[in-house]
Amino acid sequence: MKALSAPGGFTRLALSRVALAALCATGAGTAASVDFAGHEPSPEVRHVAQWIGESGDNAGLPFMLIDKVSARVFVFDAAGRLRGHEAALLGSARGDKTAAGIGDLSMSAIRPEDRTTPAGRFVAHLDKDIKGHGVLLIDYDASIALHPVVPGTPKERRAERLSSETPDDNRISFGCINVPPSFYQSVVAPAFKQTAGIVYILPETSPASELFGKSATGAAQ
Repeated sequence: MKALSAPGGFTRLALSRVALAALCATGAGTAASVDFAGHEPSPEVRHVAQWIGESGDNAGLPFMLIDKVSARVFVFDAAGRLRGHEAALLGSARGDKTAAGIGDLSMSAIRPEDRTTPAGRFVAHLDKDIKGHGVLLIDYDASIALHPVVPGTPKERRAERLSSETPDDNRISFGCINVPPSFYQSVVAPAFKQTAGIVYILPETSPASELFGKSATGAAQ
């Protein structure tokens, strides 16, 4: 599966340095509050956004919230201003964990029940797949990236699924997040250009507060 989303210009060593710099940032310019620009997200998304704003967890970097329940992506600048939101296609299997070793498998070898989009906090950056197509690389080991929707097979109707009004038909990928090409080019790529960023993928099998918004003692903030 790494053949589709393995790093091109970035090495794994370079990525680790970017991640370290992000996590060690002083917090200058972090989001004091998160502005959804009039859009009303789910309570779970609102909770995570409020926690990011109050805690400065984005470390002065652009960030993204991925709501798997509503199959929607929200992109923010470092100050917490919404740059855009759009529907997304997600892993066909529901679940929040990654199967061990899945990043080393060919796509045909991945079991249907393992085609999940994992939940968690990820340091992400722009890169290219082996065909030279732009992706936002989220998790190298699990081979998870956000990228423009791929055609797929005719029966998958990926473009139609993206444009439908319900999230019920948005589960079709092997785990990667697919978005409209125009959204990737006009919102995602500019937001993460020449910088790392933080991607928060909300869980769908447990409350978001179990992953985000807790103190060191485990109590929700």
